Amino acid sequence: MSKILVVSGHTDLKGNSFANKIILSRLEEIMPEAEYVYLDSEYPDWKFDVEREQNRLRNADVIVMQFPFFWYGVPSLMHKWMEEVFVHGFSHGSKGKALVGKKLVVSFTSGAPEEMYQAGGIQGYPVDDFLIPLKQFAAACGMVWAGYVYSGGCRTRAGMTMRSSDR
Repeated sequence: MSKILVVSGHTDLKGNSFANKIILSRLEEIMPEAEYVYLDSEYPDWKFDVEREQNRLRNADVIVMQFPFFWYGVPSLMHKWMEEVFVHGFSHGSKGKALVGKKLVVSFTSGAPEEMYQAGGIQGYPVDDFLIPLKQFAAACGMVWAGYVYSGGCRTRAGMTMRSSDR
């Protein structure tokens, strides 16, 4: 059985989210054996225990990054976590082999519905185009891009839709 690590990168999960809370709650119900890291509550000062985080990553077979899509990318908290934890010599570089072969899945939410993420749509590009930096991040770390789960239209519960990629 694969060891799954789910990392929530929402900057204020308890106070400013309903979609991400629902997704994480559901994941905990269907995958109670997974390890869950809530960056906002575990590191309210944004000072990460890098060694602890790197060990979590080493011990995982599948890494799920779950976050709201802020300004076409990961939230600032998750970005800082990535910058500090995924360092040369650990995740990449000639000696950085700790994550080679691990699967990366991204699960993200957006207030805008999916139809806005199309060529000619309000956002100008399909969702997949905004994920190129994360795909390259996975490649640079030797991880396997295992696709994504996108939940759009999250401004209201009634408007929420989900889609996942094959890869």
